[in-house]
Amino acid sequence: MTEYDYDLIVIGSGPAGQRAAIQAAKLNKRVAVIERKTILGGVCINTGTIPSKTLREAVMHFSGYREHNLYGASYIVKQNITMADLLFRTDHVIQHELDIVRHQLQRNHVELISAEAEFVDANTVRLKFMDTRGWRDVRAANVVIATGTSATKGDRIPFDGKRIFISDDLLQLDHLPRSLTVVGAGVIGLEYASIFSALGVRVTIIDKRRRLLPFVDEEIIDSLIYHLNQQRVIMRLGEEVESIEPITDEQGERVKINLVSGKQIITEMALYSIGRTGATRTLNIDGVGLLTDERGLLKVNENFQTNVPNIYGVGDVIGFPSLASTSMEQGRLAACHAFGVKTNHTPELFPYGIYTIPEISTVGRNEEELTEAGIPYEIGKAQYREIARGQIIGDQTGLLKLIFHLETHELLGVHIIGEGASELVHIGQAVMAFKGKVDYFINNVFNYPTLAECYKTAAFDGINRLGI
Repeated sequence: MTEYDYDLIVIGSGPAGQRAAIQAAKLNKRVAVIERKTILGGVCINTGTIPSKTLREAVMHFSGYREHNLYGASYIVKQNITMADLLFRTDHVIQHELDIVRHQLQRNHVELISAEAEFVDANTVRLKFMDTRGWRDVRAANVVIATGTSATKGDRIPFDGKRIFISDDLLQLDHLPRSLTVVGAGVIGLEYASIFSALGVRVTIIDKRRRLLPFVDEEIIDSLIYHLNQQRVIMRLGEEVESIEPITDEQGERVKINLVSGKQIITEMALYSIGRTGATRTLNIDGVGLLTDERGLLKVNENFQTNVPNIYGVGDVIGFPSLASTSMEQGRLAACHAFGVKTNHTPELFPYGIYTIPEISTVGRNEEELTEAGIPYEIGKAQYREIARGQIIGDQTGLLKLIFHLETHELLGVHIIGEGASELVHIGQAVMAFKGKVDYFINNVFNYPTLAECYKTAAFDGINRLGI
């Protein structure tokens, strides 16, 4: 290994890169993280996961959303909510997370290098220093690419970062719009659409698909759509955007969106969210022979190896599911594989957390997947409004749904919409990891009053459907 400067070079400092670097450092390997930006954390901390979820929490607080079922829709904490109000908490959390990441890397003796990385060959990375014109080459036995993604932009759309913008620009808005149109109803688009609608902004969602988020149980998505409709969100599904243009009229500066169907939508602001593209353009991946798809996402095998065996791809840069949680695990697994450390993991039990209002979380298979696979199943459901804790917190919309095998009663899927869904799902995940049955929830006692009681109620509901 003496011919190499490092045992592992990690390109990118987001969740996947951090975990890969720390795992390798724990194995006493020489590790360097290359980050071209002046700050660590990637999209996750700076413009994506952490800011959007913190913004969501600020919105929930200032809008009084959690209290509306108890005190009425007119209840709010602050009369005139501004972007400054919402971003105060966001800036605080971002700075805290950045400090945590830097400290973790430092105490594990991971070298941090601020430079742009470019492959010379499979073991050589050229570092182009951003503050000078200088560069140098470093060699590593293994390389992990964790560069993430960037928002996909339409070539003919006049983005200005104010009226027509992508999610990365959202934290720079100087005021809340009266109306917002979201183009693209993926996870990011739906999250921001629900966040702004909770503030009373008139939101319109446009998407070419008629079925949203196909990896989520259809009943859960239908519940979300119903709730958004109750919040006055207009859904334009099965519609395609032909053009977006800024206009100025007697009502000020606005945006006109022309649909292929001939419809027109006038809105104060437009959020363009049709997906993300792999941030691989500057890496010289063609020079080293790495394979990508049409969106610049790396193609990897089950061990997260690219077609060049000592180069790995992890995180958003390899595509779905593009979650911070799964990215962290991918980084860990890639580092372990690179250095011959055996691991056990269950990718089929990765949970999904979607931070819409209300939030959604799911683990395991849904009804559509089980039907297609010909697996006999039964379901059990619990409404939050049936649970004392649901009444206490004022959540009338929550739903927990269990799916279990018709004959063996093995738990096959857990699907939740409502307050605390992303926390609650882990109870079901743990049971599924040990091949547990739905009977587990019937035979055990849950604290009262808690949302966890939903598991017991749903289990009884399912078993009762079998006539037992």
